[in-house]
Amino acid sequence: MTPACAPVSTIIPCYRCVDTIDAAVASVSAQRLRPAEVLLVDDGSRDGTLEYLHTVASRHEPGWIRVLAAEVNAGPAAARNIAWRHAAQPYIAFLDADDTWHPQKLAVQMAVIGDQPGIALLAHRMNVQRRGAPPPPQRYPLKVRVVRPHLLQWRSPFQTPSIVLRRDLPFRFDERFRRSEDFLLWAQILLSGCGCAKIEHVLGSLHKPAFGASGLSGDLRAMYSAGRRARAELYRRGFLGWWHYRAADVLADARYARRRVITRMRERSSDRVMREAGDAS
Repeated sequence: MTPACAPVSTIIPCYRCVDTIDAAVASVSAQRLRPAEVLLVDDGSRDGTLEYLHTVASRHEPGWIRVLAAEVNAGPAAARNIAWRHAAQPYIAFLDADDTWHPQKLAVQMAVIGDQPGIALLAHRMNVQRRGAPPPPQRYPLKVRVVRPHLLQWRSPFQTPSIVLRRDLPFRFDERFRRSEDFLLWAQILLSGCGCAKIEHVLGSLHKPAFGASGLSGDLRAMYSAGRRARAELYRRGFLGWWHYRAADVLADARYARRRVITRMRERSSDRVMREAGDAS
């Protein structure tokens, strides 16, 4: 008997991800309720990543993993849009190539969507832990929070690897953005009045800090500038009124200052550990 699958297309953009993609795909394969398909998109890596993605796909049943390729490195927005166009299921879930999911993630999210079919986008909490560490235990009953249509929140309620959404939503990632492209999309969905909710339980893990560490999220100033540009775009398109736009900018300024302090403290702690290790050797 064929095991039940979630009616979900999982999208994973990949840029030079040979060192991390195995763990990401393994966490999808280990789902108690697996997605019907997985779409891996090589974002113009030009380093053997595309060939390795085909190797990863060959380790699973034929057709479950499809490998797509961008002609040039155009960023995660373009890579995700390519997969979105090829997705065959009514729901889409996103995962980054260096993150992983809790084994219960899709089963929990699809159960919530089944109980509340008006939800167009459903997120959950993420934690930060070392790669290979066991997932945190689940606590019941689940707490599901409706996310109100505004941006005046200290932390974004939506982290990309936590998202499941309806494939037929009339929005896509803006390919002009290499940073904050996901924030811009989630904000459009939220502010358009689509039903958005968040499960207040950890169902996925990041394996580096969400900001100030490395990759596109490592440059705090560039992230801050991209966020300002994204909010200006939301205002230009009519998703934000003037006062909402200005208040969101003020809150973002405070968040940026806080992140700079946290990043600097993290760097000092790392420097101290390295000095102590050097003294001991």
